[in-house]
Amino acid sequence: MKCFQYIAGLFIMAFIAAVLVAPVPAAAGDAAKLDRDVNTGLNLLYAKTPSAKVLGEKAKGILVFPGITKGGFIVGGQYGEGSLIQNGKTVAYYNSVAVSYGLQVGVQKYGYALFFMTDAAMQWLDRSDGWELGTGPSIVVVDAGAAGALTTTTAKSDIYAFFFNQRGLMAGIGLQGTKVTKIDKK
Repeated sequence: MKCFQYIAGLFIMAFIAAVLVAPVPAAAGDAAKLDRDVNTGLNLLYAKTPSAKVLGEKAKGILVFPGITKGGFIVGGQYGEGSLIQNGKTVAYYNSVAVSYGLQVGVQKYGYALFFMTDAAMQWLDRSDGWELGTGPSIVVVDAGAAGALTTTTAKSDIYAFFFNQRGLMAGIGLQGTKVTKIDKK
């Protein structure tokens, strides 16, 4: 019985924490704020990972999600909104949603950026009505160690993913099963 009470207590604490830090989907008037957050996040990534900046200069488009909130206790979820940047300008808005299950507990905030290196990858994003990451073009998740050796000469994949600004306590971070969908934010 004590074990059940302990687990129930953890679940309640995780739920309360998730409610307190969960993002509220931005209203249409918040597009300017999202653009500022995207630019701040991208500049933070570039400052900490110079190879991301090099890829950014060659990318056909960069999809940046500056504030993903992830939380869970056995069943988890994550949500965030971002902007697609082409030629230095926002051209579209997207959300990133995932649901997971398994051995997990905690709450975490982070950002990630997807660098689309080919026209085919950009076309896939445009054609898909909600894109589940892990299907379609190949994505390479770049960690801190690999980022140092990455150059535009060695970068041969369609899409590169970089994580940045991680905060919170939750084991693991990944993109598999995440759905990216275009949203209207005029």
